[in-house]
Amino acid sequence: MPVVSSYSVLFYGGPDGYQTNRAQIQLNDAQGKTLAWIRFNDPGMAFENDYLAGDIIRMHMPSTMFQSVLDVLRNEKPINVYFAQNRGFLGTSAEPVGEGE
Repeated sequence: MPVVSSYSVLFYGGPDGYQTNRAQIQLNDAQGKTLAWIRFNDPGMAFENDYLAGDIIRMHMPSTMFQSVLDVLRNEKPINVYFAQNRGFLGTSAEPVGEGE
């Protein structure tokens, strides 16, 4: 499972965003290779299915999830991203209870 080492954030302006998206978080490995783009959609915007193109995962989530995803990226490690069953997955490894930050 690829490990996320860095990320960048991009917001799309205008009433329709860009290519049906309002914002995007790009996930990279330790060498700077793009692993995934997590794209966020406002209510009423077209919502694409997750897919894998080349080696880059495209995940699609509602804009209401943006802050939660950013919080995980800022505060947890290691973080893994992968594609299975026609869906993108982002998560942490098992952590001990009460470990703290």
